Amino acid sequence: MNGKVFIVGAGPGDPELITVKALNLIKNADVLIYDRLVSKKLLEYCKSDCELIYVGKSPGKHEMEQEKINEMLVNKAMEGKTVVRLKGGDPYIFGRGEEECSYVIEKGILCEVVPGIPSFIGAAVYAGIPLTNRNISSSFSVITGKEAEEKKISNVKLEEIAKASNTIVILMGISTIKENLETIARVKGYDEKCAIVMNATTDSQRVFVGTIKEILDNYENLHLENPAIIIIGKIVNMRDKLWKKS
Repeated sequence: MNGKVFIVGAGPGDPELITVKALNLIKNADVLIYDRLVSKKLLEYCKSDCELIYVGKSPGKHEMEQEKINEMLVNKAMEGKTVVRLKGGDPYIFGRGEEECSYVIEKGILCEVVPGIPSFIGAAVYAGIPLTNRNISSSFSVITGKEAEEKKISNVKLEEIAKASNTIVILMGISTIKENLETIARVKGYDEKCAIVMNATTDSQRVFVGTIKEILDNYENLHLENPAIIIIGKIVNMRDKLWKKS
C-alpha cells in the first residue's frame, strides 16, 4: 500500500514560527526531505528512525536536481512511507511546491500541502516594517528578482508594478539588485526608501535601510548575500516607530 506525501512550509527561519500541524507531521514522518533554509532545530523533532535527506539549493549549486526530488517523493511513498517534504517559508510562494504536488498526484500518490509563514512576511515583521498601513500602503506586490533562465519572455513587468503598488517586495533579488532598484527609481524616485533584510527571523538577521540612491551607492560595501528580502516603499519609514534596539 502506498504512503502519502506532505509538502510542508517550515516558515521563514525561526523554528518557533512553524505551525502546529507542520510540527506534528515532522514528528511522524518516516522520511523527511528538507531544504537549505529550513532550521536544523526542526530536525530534532524527527523520530529516531526517520530518514533525513538534504536537497538544498543555493545560487549556482543544487544538491539534487528538481526532477530527482520529484522522483524521490514518489518512490519513497510507494514504499508505504509517510514522506514530509519540508520547505522554507511557504511551499507555494516561489517554492516549487506546486510542481512537486502536481508530479506526485500524476503518479497516483496522495499529496497534501501545508502552508507556512512566507519568508517575506517574517522578514518584514521581524524588521519592524508592516507591508500595509491604511494611510501609507494600501497595496503591495511580491516578485522574484531572478526569473527562470529557460523563460524567453519576462513575466515581471517591474515598471508597471512600481506604478501600481505602494510597496514592492523582491525575493531572490541580490544578484539583480542594481538593475531592479534603478528601474523602480525611474518610477518612484531615488529618494524612495528601501530595506534589505538578510537571514530574516534568525539570530544572524541583518537589516540595511536607506534611500534607493543610498543603497545603490553603497551596496557593494554592504556584503549582501542570500537569503535576503528587499522592501521598497514609504512604508519602510514606519520601522522608526516599530523597531527598537534591545
